[in-house]
Amino acid sequence: MVLLQLDPFLNELTSMFERSTEKGSVWVTLKRSSLKSKVKRNKMTTAGEAIEYRCLIRATDGKKTISTSVGAKDHQRFQASYATILKAHMTALKKRERKDKKKGAEGDKKEGGVKKPKRV
Repeated sequence: MVLLQLDPFLNELTSMFERSTEKGSVWVTLKRSSLKSKVKRNKMTTAGEAIEYRCLIRATDGKKTISTSVGAKDHQRFQASYATILKAHMTALKKRERKDKKKGAEGDKKEGGVKKPKRV
């Protein structure tokens, strides 16, 4: 798994979504990361240095895994691009079938059930 730059990551993510429209899924995970080992982080905290945390983003379709790291400066631009990609590829989702649990209770309300007054 290689860390890609932002634009190649978004392009590859788009192609993953396009490949999985008919059949398949794409999993995207986001995680806070400093991209430093635990030992280095401990040394930095004892020395009083500030640790710059980044957002590690991974995407996989089960066959191929891609990842990128987004800093605070690029976060707004990445989030806008990522949201656009998600909105464009949400068309393949299936509608959820809902079960009617309260058919009897809804019938009573429609026929003129008594409402309770609100307490103040």
